[in-house]
Amino acid sequence: LTGAQDGSVRMFEWTRPQQLVCFRQAGNARVTRMYFNSQGNKCGVADGEGFLSIWQVNQTTSNPKPYLNWQCHSKTTSDFAFITSSSLVATSGQSNDNRNVCLWDTLVSSGNSLIHAFTCHDHGATVLQYAPKHQLLISGGRKGYICIFDIRQRQILYSFQAHESAVKALALDPSEDYFVTGSAE
Repeated sequence: LTGAQDGSVRMFEWTRPQQLVCFRQAGNARVTRMYFNSQGNKCGVADGEGFLSIWQVNQTTSNPKPYLNWQCHSKTTSDFAFITSSSLVATSGQSNDNRNVCLWDTLVSSGNSLIHAFTCHDHGATVLQYAPKHQLLISGGRKGYICIFDIRQRQILYSFQAHESAVKALALDPSEDYFVTGSAE
């Protein structure tokens, strides 16, 4: 799966030089993040205008429509994570009301889909990591802060400043004992 500054999103197969599917044409908002769900049957794309779009991967048309296209944040959606069986999605981004990390239910109508919004990260959340074993979300912000959320209790457990500049990357070890952060500095 490839995403570009021009907003286009294309899917390729390892042994074929031509694209299999074009999910989005050029002319859309820049792609900020893309993932497949753990089952490999859905892909999601976050963009610079605050939208999250999700498609079924096994499309037969060359320009399929997303089955979900939500504006999750009022300014930008910078990252997201599929939670559990992909019916729950967490997003990070920047919103006018500082609700910069959100949980969404993809099985209900868009008007009722927001499960919980965390008010955190002044100037927006840049990255997000899901720790499934512990049911935690870890987010990094533009001001160098890290927040750790318990998604079962829907509360912030910890918040601390890890860097002087924006957190650009988060990684979690497979046993979920440690996580590492990378920043713009």
